[in-house]
Amino acid sequence: MWRTWVFPIIRILIFAAIAAALVKVAFFPEVSEVPDPAEPGAVIVEPQIMVERGTVSNDIQLSGMVAADAALPAKSTAEGKIRSIKVGQGQSVAEGDVLVVVWTEMLRDNGTSWFKETLVTAPSAGVVSSLPMVVNQYVSVGDIVAQVAPSSYHVSGSLQPEQLYRLLEQPTEATITIPNGPAPFTCTGLTISTPLAGGDDGANGPSITCRVPGDVRVFPGLMAEITVAGGIAEDVLVVPTTAVEGLAEFGNVYLVLPDGTTELRPVVLGINDGVMVEIVEGLEQGDMILQFIPGALGDGGVGFPGPGGGCYEGPTGEIVCEDVVR
Repeated sequence: MWRTWVFPIIRILIFAAIAAALVKVAFFPEVSEVPDPAEPGAVIVEPQIMVERGTVSNDIQLSGMVAADAALPAKSTAEGKIRSIKVGQGQSVAEGDVLVVVWTEMLRDNGTSWFKETLVTAPSAGVVSSLPMVVNQYVSVGDIVAQVAPSSYHVSGSLQPEQLYRLLEQPTEATITIPNGPAPFTCTGLTISTPLAGGDDGANGPSITCRVPGDVRVFPGLMAEITVAGGIAEDVLVVPTTAVEGLAEFGNVYLVLPDGTTELRPVVLGINDGVMVEIVEGLEQGDMILQFIPGALGDGGVGFPGPGGGCYEGPTGEIVCEDVVR
């Protein structure tokens, strides 16, 4: 008996629920919030770093080569003819040894003549590499009568022009390491030369040269590693080079103020090792600065992270950049 009225009631309730749902969908759709296109969907959070104390070692490492010193010319200091040649090509000589004797005819007051003897000596110890003159040949003052190749060597290498900024003072020596050779040794008499305008077209940039000690055994053509000590600064204020505009003497950093904004701050710079740079003046320990100069973020390059290059989208939509070691 009860089935005759229970099941009809259930069917009525089911149809009523379906009808109510259809009415809601048809006349009361859900309203979704449309984002304002004028509002950014992500906020760039530029990484910051604290100014701390550290040590900066400004060593410049270059590739170089061992070469024999150039032969030195022995020049005649008198005009006349060669009376005799005292040495042969390939002969070893000491500095000051007589190479060639030049006779110059001189006139007396009575009209007779005599010959003045002039000695041309070796400018250095070494081997006679050239003897272009012969006996009885006439020479003038300044003519080269012989060449002596010294038994000494030097190491030379090329510098990048911008590396000169890292040398705050003119170095006088370098440390030389020869693979599979003697122990590292000090090379003295260091000079830095820069090509002159209108000079040798083959000179690409500055070069560095220093003398190999006489007691070190080397050979021409050996490859060498040159280390030039440009100074060391200990317990000084340091920041990453990525945070500084300009790296020679003066630069700019972006100081983070208490309200989160930034201020351009000029600084005086000391030495740098290519990664960290010494701050001589302009900042205090504990100051917060931008780790990367504005505009460097976003390209994903080495040392300058961007989306896809060290940055990611945070949980609230902001772009967060992790520290990247340059």
